[in-house]
Amino acid sequence: MSLSSSFEEIIQKRRSNRHFDPAIPVPDEVIQKSLERAILSPNSSNMQLWEFYWIKSPEEKAKYQALCLGQSAARTAQQLVVFVTRRDLWKNRAQWNLDLVQKDIQGEPTKRQKRGLDYYKKIMPLAYRTDFFGVMSLVRKSICFLIGLKKPFVRIGGKAEIRIVAHKSCALAAQTFMLSIAAEGFDSCPMEGFDAHRVKKALKLPAGAEINMIVAVGKGTPEGQWGPRYRVPYEEVVFVR
Repeated sequence: MSLSSSFEEIIQKRRSNRHFDPAIPVPDEVIQKSLERAILSPNSSNMQLWEFYWIKSPEEKAKYQALCLGQSAARTAQQLVVFVTRRDLWKNRAQWNLDLVQKDIQGEPTKRQKRGLDYYKKIMPLAYRTDFFGVMSLVRKSICFLIGLKKPFVRIGGKAEIRIVAHKSCALAAQTFMLSIAAEGFDSCPMEGFDAHRVKKALKLPAGAEINMIVAVGKGTPEGQWGPRYRVPYEEVVFVR
């Protein structure tokens, strides 16, 4: 089977299943492998502002089932994974990337290495740094406005834009995780119906962290699929210019 055919099979198999077979366990190896694959997901500037919390003990699962409002996907899941954004870790991750660039420098830095040094020393602090009075947000908006008068430029402003960037990257990781789960022969259901405040408290997360989604995993059942998968026609959502 070709790679294209295999991928097509995985895409067609991956559907949100809201009721899992309680008699079929999901091996820990499947979750670990899928999380390792999720870490390889594309993300903004390689900052990897995410964390994944694997909920597998019966006691912990019972706690999070309640926090997911007792919905069937959470109640019958064999495993749960909470995807969390951590934009508050930007300094650590920028330094981690900077260390990688510096480690590769042998003698005089190349143009690419110089760009990497400037990127993580100057651009990332400019993009992510915040302050109580919102001065950095004003600085970012002003820089983007002035440069944008002359040429196309990324419009980064306040916390909202950075928050969106972190959630985009984390959602890409969650999608990779769910595709991996499908490839391993199991099913998943991404959930947004949960008490984010209590989930954050249960995980003992700091103020800067946010819950992106919770993914339930198990062996899906026929009743877990709510009918055929309907999608808006291709012609209504794809526009060729």
